[in-house]
Amino acid sequence: MKYHPNEIEAKWQKYWAENQTFAASNSSDQPKYYVLDMFPYPSGAGLHVGHPLGYIASDIYARFKRHQGFNVLHPQGYDSFGLPAEQYAIQTGQHPDKTTKENIARYREQLDKIGFSFDWSREVRTSDKDYYKYTQWIFIQLFNSWYCKNSDQAFDISELVRVFEKEGNAAVEAICDDNVVLFSAEEWSNYSEDQKQKVLLQYRLTYLAETEVNWCPALGTVLANDEIVNGVSERGGHPVIRKKMTQWSMRISAYAERLLQGLESIDWSESIKESQRNWIGKSVGAMVTFHLKNHDTGIEVFTTRPDTIFGVTFMTLAPEHELVAKITTSEQKAAVDAYIEKTAKRSERERMADVKTISGVFTGAYAEHPFTKEPIPVWIGDYVLAGYGTGAVMAVPCGDERDYAFANFFKGQNGMPEIKTIFDNVDISKEAYGSKDNVIIANSDFLNGLNYKEATKKVIAELEKINQGKGKTNYRLRDAVFSRQRYWGEPFPVYYVNGLPQMIDAKYLPIVLPEVEKYLPTEDGQPPLGNATDWAWDTKSNAVVANDLLDHKTVFPLELNTMPGWAGSSWYWMRYMDAHNETEFASKAALDYWQNVDLYIGGSEHATGHLLYSRFWNKFLKDKGYAPTEEPFKKLINQGMILGMSAFVYGFGVGVKNINPDLGIIKPQRYVISKASYLKAVAGEYDQVIMNIVKGELDKYKSKGNDNVQWDIELTAFTPIHVDVSLVNLSDELNIEAFKNWRQDYNDFEFICDNNGKYIVGREVEKMSKSKYNVVNPDDICNQYGADTLRLYEMFLGPLEQAKPWNTAGITGVFGFLKKLWRLYYEEETFVVTDKEPSKDSLKTLHKTIKKVGEDITNFSFNTSVSQFMICVNELATQNCHERAILEPLAVLISPYAPHIAEELWSQLGHTGSIATVAFPQFDAKHLVESSKEYPVSFNGKMRFTLELPLDLTAAQIEEMVMKDERTIKQLEGRTPNKVIIVPGKIINLVG
Repeated sequence: MKYHPNEIEAKWQKYWAENQTFAASNSSDQPKYYVLDMFPYPSGAGLHVGHPLGYIASDIYARFKRHQGFNVLHPQGYDSFGLPAEQYAIQTGQHPDKTTKENIARYREQLDKIGFSFDWSREVRTSDKDYYKYTQWIFIQLFNSWYCKNSDQAFDISELVRVFEKEGNAAVEAICDDNVVLFSAEEWSNYSEDQKQKVLLQYRLTYLAETEVNWCPALGTVLANDEIVNGVSERGGHPVIRKKMTQWSMRISAYAERLLQGLESIDWSESIKESQRNWIGKSVGAMVTFHLKNHDTGIEVFTTRPDTIFGVTFMTLAPEHELVAKITTSEQKAAVDAYIEKTAKRSERERMADVKTISGVFTGAYAEHPFTKEPIPVWIGDYVLAGYGTGAVMAVPCGDERDYAFANFFKGQNGMPEIKTIFDNVDISKEAYGSKDNVIIANSDFLNGLNYKEATKKVIAELEKINQGKGKTNYRLRDAVFSRQRYWGEPFPVYYVNGLPQMIDAKYLPIVLPEVEKYLPTEDGQPPLGNATDWAWDTKSNAVVANDLLDHKTVFPLELNTMPGWAGSSWYWMRYMDAHNETEFASKAALDYWQNVDLYIGGSEHATGHLLYSRFWNKFLKDKGYAPTEEPFKKLINQGMILGMSAFVYGFGVGVKNINPDLGIIKPQRYVISKASYLKAVAGEYDQVIMNIVKGELDKYKSKGNDNVQWDIELTAFTPIHVDVSLVNLSDELNIEAFKNWRQDYNDFEFICDNNGKYIVGREVEKMSKSKYNVVNPDDICNQYGADTLRLYEMFLGPLEQAKPWNTAGITGVFGFLKKLWRLYYEEETFVVTDKEPSKDSLKTLHKTIKKVGEDITNFSFNTSVSQFMICVNELATQNCHERAILEPLAVLISPYAPHIAEELWSQLGHTGSIATVAFPQFDAKHLVESSKEYPVSFNGKMRFTLELPLDLTAAQIEEMVMKDERTIKQLEGRTPNKVIIVPGKIINLVG
């Protein structure tokens, strides 16, 4: 019986599906273990071989934990709301739901083919109304909650209302908007209902506010910072501008400190933790108010260096700061307006990353120093962000490198004073002095002679005395914009009365996404849901009704925005715990049993997006008594990327000059040259191949009388061209005819082949992508070599967390290994496993492998496990091992990695049922203890032969046995050695 992977894999995949082999129980006497992958967005392209890397790793670990006796939850689903499906709908008119379902079917087919041990009975889809019903429910909980600073947790908004009714808001310690007006209990009771709702919006954990957003006109929607790359949209590469819009926001800033502290309790990589720490951006300092001259308002500034306040020479506002329009003088208005328009085209990330460009404009306005009362010019500059701190900075050029560069760049211009120095014995002629260490303050009135800590404490106290400042801890983390101007997303459970948001009662959820004719924004700029004809809320029937019935008495307009892509992914791990619950997002019993995710595997690109939002929602749900733990994911592993091995041909077109057009124009021939010729050419060297082509092209012109024609190097083109890797064989030889048929514009290329008549492509490692034609479909690998080969090869490529290039040529070695493994059990058609006692060598090989593989899986070192399997099988083959006592545990050992062949071998060994829950083999150290030693026997330092002796012999016993050995007698030729050196367990050396 030969190894036929396709037959075996189809058989066992069918068995697993029919028997629900991997279905987890919500009540078990076994210890629980929850393994989760970041669920995929089902794109139309399907999976390439890079996608399953993390899934294979998590599957190995999940299978390993089952072998260890755990009740393992390893679910899978789809993050199925997303912009690509909507863009496709705009282009084709096909409903995103149809596209998404087709893509999911394709994904499922591919995932099943690879043999993952997913519990598909718990599948979730974020675009399923039975799922987003609870996303809407969580939104309502957030709307109906506020954050208490004293208790450091969220509470129901009704508790805050009771406080307002009893004592007003003066004593309330809450995370809220900055512009909250103080009121008494009596004033609260006199407010209208609308006024009360407006006040409460300033405290709610999700709220409506006018905010600066990243607006992408081409996509017609707001984008999150993590959806923008190099100033353009990640999807489509469209320009993004900054724009003010009324949007739903999530008050994630309330959880900033808990998000920061929680990082200490979870087992994540330090790089991911540091990314989140930097994103949260905690800083301790002071809030300072600078009054504006000739205005009845002031500029609030947060600074981490209040000790340098006497070094302030100018102030800078973000271009989009609300005060800019109010304070800019008429003389400066044109310059300021032009600058604002220019900076609106740059994203916040781009502005933060650009530390070299210096730009700004003087507003013409002046602030007043809190202590000296000196005028301080107010500038705008795009290095200041409206959403970070207060959107304003007090510039101290002597103590800050960016302020120093800004002051020197605009030195001598209107509104830019000389730099002041406020540090004792510090030279700032060439650069700012930004250190806090060993600094002594000077030229600073009451701060003179103080160090950093003393001056900071003193200046905060003085600011508080004059009511122009106080100590404060600030966070860079901003509230998350939660609105998107898209169709394909979760509808908000919100309708509007007098322009104020009202929540739909949870018992009427879900509010289902309506049908629309067009998926683009409306002609008057409304989001796509503005195209819906039935999108109004009837408060009497509690149902969605036709827009024609709108009367603003009992029928009101529904929210037209939809939720962002991260909404459904911010709680999905909990839904897996109780996926079919129709009355709540998950039962308390299920949540209490599974607690949180033990192992989470996914990409590091989600560090400041999904991974942060998920932690925020989990903490909120814990505050409300739903989530049982503070953190959602105990351990996080970020898998590396499998890179594509791109293939290139090198186009060459000869440029010519001095042509007489009257003698006829010749269509230039395009050539494909070798990589070696190309590399020389771009370095300015032209080999004989190039020169022969040039001569041939010039001769064509000369044959028509163009005797003066010359080679024009400036017009000569050398172009690397991506080739579809499917047109290249394992020896890198290009199928030239297939290449010409692949692209119509390439069919006239003339190839310069090697001496064997072949064209060998160039290779480069790049990101695997459709645009680079280097995508390898896992289906092709599974069809040719089997899923077990694919699984083993992906792990064999290198450490899980590192990037590594794909090379299909290397897969044959892994396939050969599996065939060799099979031959330990089968010789041709004969099953050769025996019940004989195994040899000591075979037991040693087995237990070395048990130890190594167990340790490797625990440490996520999957690549070295595959190496150990290969060593093990080679050794067992050499030992001619066919003993059941070795081969049964070996089948279990390899089962997490190559489950199909393991299941088949287990079955052939006479077992019924799956191998999936068979106990993992136990390591026994006694089989690795050496009982003998093969000694090198040397004469005058030269080794002549080896002698195997028991390790428990004394030096005298060893000497006796060596001297009696026939080979020793022959070497000595009757002589007696002068000295016999013996180190037991190491060496034997006869001297003289």
